[in-house]
Amino acid sequence: MKFTANQIAEILGGEIIGDASVEVFKLSKIEEGDSGSLTFLSNPKYEQHIYSTKATIAIVNKDFLPKEKLKTTLILVDDARISFSTLLEYYSQVKLHKSGIETPSFISDSASIGSEIYLGAFAYIGNDVKIGDNVKIYPNSYIGNNVTIRDNTTIFSGVKIYSETIIGNNCVIHSNSVIGSDGFGFAPNDDGNYSKIPHIGNVIIEDNVEIGASTTIDRATLGSTIIKAGVKLDNQIQIAHNVEIGSNTVIAAQTGIAGSTKIGENCMIGGQVGIVGHMNIGNNVRIQAQTGVARHIKDNEVIQGTPAFGYNDFNKSYVYFKKLPDLVSNINMLEKEIKALKEKYEY
Repeated sequence: MKFTANQIAEILGGEIIGDASVEVFKLSKIEEGDSGSLTFLSNPKYEQHIYSTKATIAIVNKDFLPKEKLKTTLILVDDARISFSTLLEYYSQVKLHKSGIETPSFISDSASIGSEIYLGAFAYIGNDVKIGDNVKIYPNSYIGNNVTIRDNTTIFSGVKIYSETIIGNNCVIHSNSVIGSDGFGFAPNDDGNYSKIPHIGNVIIEDNVEIGASTTIDRATLGSTIIKAGVKLDNQIQIAHNVEIGSNTVIAAQTGIAGSTKIGENCMIGGQVGIVGHMNIGNNVRIQAQTGVARHIKDNEVIQGTPAFGYNDFNKSYVYFKKLPDLVSNINMLEKEIKALKEKYEY
């Protein structure tokens, strides 16, 4: 897919300096640009590269004044970084634009399908599924019975969505994620075996949620596991049964959240965090990477460590953690000196 400088300038409302007819078909960093690529310059420390880049088109700020002759066509805008981000979003939408129903695929006769849908090959749509308008479901995806998927949501390849799950508008679920599988619930028997506890609840994902690849969200035992509006989840996250995650909270990869924990709004949780079950995490909480949370957390706390404690206290304590061998050695030496002094002055 190719775009001319003129087309790009129209999208961005920019001014062209150079050949308006040149075409680009890919994006690049300014230092790696080659023929046919589009790049941008916003940070002055990278200015040296614009004089040597082979990129066909460069987006620059209106106040950019070249100090040497340029080989690339310029598009002048108010903010080059924001304009390039706008183009990335536009390019992504164009690249991912698909429609129609590929074969082979299966759609239950009782399913309700909206307009402008894309359904990839080998996808399965179960009984009484409700799918809104402009939904994209990529190949090899499974949509179980009684699932609802609302408008403008994208389900990438290999996603498995179990029965009764509800997914809102404008959501993105990346490849190989599993939504609505049973939680980890087993009751021990007298003979040492375990009986499975049925999970008959569901998962509710509200609007504007993005879920990374290979993330798992378990259905509730009773009621719902709830991911509220605007939540962003990284890859390879485990969210257990009956967890609730508040709106606009972001969670990095390899984090695990045990059952029935409630997380507030606008929280930021780093990678490899572990949160035990039945905890209440307040609003605007910051949890640093590799933290183990085993207590309730109040609003606006910043925590780190295993078990977790205050972030500032952790940083102060860490200075001493590193020096523990020397401190122990010094203490042992002082004990010997004190003992020797006592023996010397003992009557």
